[in-house]
Amino acid sequence: MTTTVRGPERDQSVQRRAWLRALELTATIAKNPERVLPAVIDELAEESGDAPALLADRESLTFRALAERSNRYARWALDHALGKGDVVCLLMPNQPEYLAIWLGLTRVGAVVSLLNTNLPGPALVHCIDIVAPRHVIVAAELLEPLTAALPSLAAAPTIWVHGGGRHAFPCIDRAVERYPGAPLGPSERRPVTIEDRALHIYTSGTTGLPKAANVSHFRLVQWSLWFAGMMDTAPGDRMYNCLPMYHSVGGVLATGAVLVGGGSVVIREKFSAREFWRDVVRWDCTLFQYIGELCRYLLHAGPSADEQAHRIRLACGNGLRADVWPGFQQRFRMPRILEFYAATEGNVSLFNVEGKPGAIGRIPPFLAHRFPAALVRSTPDGAEPVRDGASFCVRCAPGEVGEAIGRIPGHPAAAGARFEGYTSAEASERKILRNVFEPGDAWFRTGDLMRQDEAGYYYFVHRIGETFRWKGENVATSEVAEALGAFPGVSEAAAYGVAIPGTDGRAGMAALVADGPLDLSALRSHLRRRLPAYARPLFLRLRPALELTATFKHTKLHLEREGFDPRATDDVIYFDDPERQAFVRLDGPLYDRITTGAVRL
Repeated sequence: MTTTVRGPERDQSVQRRAWLRALELTATIAKNPERVLPAVIDELAEESGDAPALLADRESLTFRALAERSNRYARWALDHALGKGDVVCLLMPNQPEYLAIWLGLTRVGAVVSLLNTNLPGPALVHCIDIVAPRHVIVAAELLEPLTAALPSLAAAPTIWVHGGGRHAFPCIDRAVERYPGAPLGPSERRPVTIEDRALHIYTSGTTGLPKAANVSHFRLVQWSLWFAGMMDTAPGDRMYNCLPMYHSVGGVLATGAVLVGGGSVVIREKFSAREFWRDVVRWDCTLFQYIGELCRYLLHAGPSADEQAHRIRLACGNGLRADVWPGFQQRFRMPRILEFYAATEGNVSLFNVEGKPGAIGRIPPFLAHRFPAALVRSTPDGAEPVRDGASFCVRCAPGEVGEAIGRIPGHPAAAGARFEGYTSAEASERKILRNVFEPGDAWFRTGDLMRQDEAGYYYFVHRIGETFRWKGENVATSEVAEALGAFPGVSEAAAYGVAIPGTDGRAGMAALVADGPLDLSALRSHLRRRLPAYARPLFLRLRPALELTATFKHTKLHLEREGFDPRATDDVIYFDDPERQAFVRLDGPLYDRITTGAVRL
């Protein structure tokens, strides 16, 4: 396989066609309010029923089988009196059944909350409680953490288990088999439209525990069709998807964009650098969805016999760093990379159709009126925007770093730019910036600092405030600090992210004040129970005291700047050594091994 070289004029034509395809495919959404994503799957089942839709080692489904399976779940929902707006939580690893379940439940008006499969007890309890579900569907292999969380739940949802094993709960995969898979009849259909809520997808936001973002049927159709246009998906395409299906990228974009084009999606439960290219070739994939960390893992992995034997025509995703991009594209012979920026609950979308390394995208001039975005100056800590003498926000000049915001339209016609908020009205209001450039206007705060060059390309700088990103996940520092503070002997804790050369995002670090000697082994076990792997601090810094602001918040900027270099402080620093499975004293030689990549993280 060779990489095609195109001239500038042809490149511009290809790029413009991508935008026009996306516009064309999404133009009629509002005119067909009852054409929700399950209805699109029904159409495809009629047109090409025997064509593969979802492929996996565990199970594969054609379009007809996917529609039939989702109809069984729809009838199960009707039989259990689930009405419009009733919530069902879904806790399940990647598999074709995952999509069949939420397509079926949402087609009759239920709302499905997609739970992160890595959540430990307290966070899992929180995520279930904030959506108040009537039912929880859990995979048999994830029943243990859910069972441990049940006594702490505020409500008492009915638990349904998917899969084998001995347990006291009803099995939903057996229950749905007694329902027919034929299309729903007139008496079974419910008046579901694009304006109705379909999913809750969780996001850590900027502070605290995860929030449940509201995702309407409109948003699902918009995402699917827009990305189908951007990627030019067709029946001959196969998307390789190893990203979590509880996230919007792995669960909606990677699946919906290809399915609506008549193509198929190969679903792998978890990412494996060793198996990646072997899978891509074995399944004859033409597309794959990435996050930046995934690409870095692949680039640093050993050579594979299949890494250049693939038929991939395009890789689509976000977070691909400028220092990884060229090497990744050259080594694996990637014809095209489509980098984009978006947030599950946000209204700012940027697309790097041109394949400019390092840029997260831009908004072409002919679409600026439809997707208004801006960068505004912020205070040094990024907490608040800077305002001028007239109390309006100040736009950033080219090259200046500021927070990205997107205008929230005041009329329903501009549905693509609206902000649907969270289940918490208070949390929703905190994300809205008012009276920004004129009296009464409202803009969505992304919480991301960016800069824009003279050509209009945006570049990500970092997250504002109390989060950092590690292993492709947002980590809320308050959640980490709370888990640390719950351990006996820890009187104060401040969590933050630190940069490690050669890695994406920031690794977790915490400064602790202890009442006496700490049992580091017990602390490590405590953190494993309380936090998902990506949120557990890699470094612990023991201090005699933590500095506070006038409002009793920990000051962490100087801690972040000092990082984890033991030679920069008299404080003792410990490292969670993956080989020893223990916190070990960090010294100069170990620090050097970590920063040069000799220690695998």
